[in-house]
Parts: sequence; C-alpha cells; structure tokens
Amino acid sequence: MTSSITPSSSPVPPVLAEVVRSGFTEGHHRGSLVVLAADGSVELALGDPAAPVFPRSSNKPMQAAAILRAGLDLSGERLALAAASHSGEAFHLDLVRTMLAEHGLKPDDLQTPPDLPLDPVEAEAYLAAGGVREPLTMNCSGKHAAMLAVCVRNGWDTATCLDASHPLQRLVGEVVAEAAGEPVAAIGTDGCGAPLMAIGLVGLARAFRAFVLAEPGTAERRVADAMRAHPEYVAGTRRPDTWLMREVPGTLSKMGAEAVQALALPDGRALAFKIDDGATRALGPVLARSLELLGVDAPVVSRIGRAPLLGGAAEVGEIRAAF
Repeated sequence: MTSSITPSSSPVPPVLAEVVRSGFTEGHHRGSLVVLAADGSVELALGDPAAPVFPRSSNKPMQAAAILRAGLDLSGERLALAAASHSGEAFHLDLVRTMLAEHGLKPDDLQTPPDLPLDPVEAEAYLAAGGVREPLTMNCSGKHAAMLAVCVRNGWDTATCLDASHPLQRLVGEVVAEAAGEPVAAIGTDGCGAPLMAIGLVGLARAFRAFVLAEPGTAERRVADAMRAHPEYVAGTRRPDTWLMREVPGTLSKMGAEAVQALALPDGRALAFKIDDGATRALGPVLARSLELLGVDAPVVSRIGRAPLLGGAAEVGEIRAAF
C-alpha cells in the first residue's frame, strides 16, 4: 500500500528565534512579526502579520477601555489592574479584593478558573504557605473584577457577563475593531473564560499605537497612562512588561499567552509578534531584537533578551533572535 501527503499551501513562517546548545542549533521558533514606523506605516514584516491571531492578554488594554466606555470610573492602580495579567503578588490580590468589595462583590463571585499565581516565585511561596488554587489568584482576576463591577453599575446580568452576546462583550468587540482598524475575524474563549477577539498582528500593533497617541481623557489614553504609571500592577515586580514600562519612559507593553507580544513607544512606533508554537521562552530574545530595530537603546533591552540554556548547573547555550 502506498500513501501520499498533500503539501500545505500555506507558507512556512520564518524562524524568529533559534535554540543553540553547546554550539549546536537544536531547535527553532517560527512566527510572524510586524514593526510600525512612527507614522503607522509598516517598516518590517516577517511571516504573515496580517493573518488573524488570538492576541490573548495583549487584548486587555482594549477590554479595559471598553469597561471605561461602559461607565465604570477607574483610574490609577485599579485601571492598571483591570488591564493586567498580574503575578499574584500580595498587592495584586489585596487590590482585587478591594475592587470587588467596593461594588458589593466578593472573591467567590469571580468567574476565573482556580489557579496558582502566575509568577513562579509567588506560586512557590503561596504553596509553601498552604495556599490552594483559587479564582482570586488567577492572573486575570483584576480584569474580571472590573468586568463584574461595571455590570453591577449598569444593572447588567453578572452571571452571563462572559457570554459573547453580553452588552459588555459586544462593546469590547467594538473597541477592539476600532483600535485595530480592522474587523474582528473570529471570537473564541480565552483561558480565563472571557470572549477573545481575533485580529491580525498589524491590527494589534495599530491598536497599541492608537492608545499611546489617543487624546488625553479618552478611554484609550486613560488606560495607556494608567498602565505606564503603574506597570507593576499590569504584570509584577519580576516581569518584562514592568521593566520596559519602568525603564523606557512612555512605553506601553503587554504580553499574551501563546507567545504574543505587543508594544508601542510614545512617538507611535509599535510592534507586535506571535511565536507560532506558543513558546514563551522565545519572547524575550524576539522582543529585545525588535526593540533594537526600533532604535531603543536601554540596558533593559539586553536584560529582556537574555535567555540562557543550562547544562547541569552551567550555562551552555542560549535562545537568540534569528532576524
């Protein structure tokens, strides 16, 4: 018996990062990437950055802007936490509890799946103290607290607030499409249970650019300003998004699951990429190289780009950008 395989008509994405161990290249991470110039034009495109992807948590700034547009008056740390994939540090969990209590809600009302803190250091300490997986410690609990709060404010049903047909989620879709400058290509379900809107990487970069260039006082600019002023609430004390927003003034940065990253500089330069296989270990090297191409010259860039490989207890190689 013979069999044949029909080759795929889809182009193979380019290699964005390579895995080099002991001088031997043992693996590759492919993906797509786009870099926008300050005027919004495409300066660099690798792979197919127009093809729709699920940006995962890189969509959170748009979700937070929709919450503001729906009438919830958030600012400062609360607004940053509404756009967060937080690490589960004590200050994150304390503020989520506070945000819930301010609207007559409690942690049991959260619809996030039970999880451990996202940060491995926090997770280890949490388990050592006898903690168990909870909805509160899931990294999206700040976003969900804000979603529940705006539903309470508007008299919307909280039990169905994660349905794609819910008024809040329809508004999220409108904000995503408007910011990206393209229609939502598909709607799925994110890891936290919330609806997830697919757009292209070019659209994702456009959205981040739109947020940093938005007029002061608009929902988009308020979200960007809160995230940049309180980046430790967006991520955590040991996270690259925090380091970038702290050390490169005016930067708006947000990673997403499955190795998605979006970023905009205050002058409108922006980037977005996705590693095809979802390997987050390639995020740092690819992000650092992209920042170099944008002309960002800061110590944090090399810090983010460092991804050593260990053999025993010794460093024997690295994951490095390949473009």
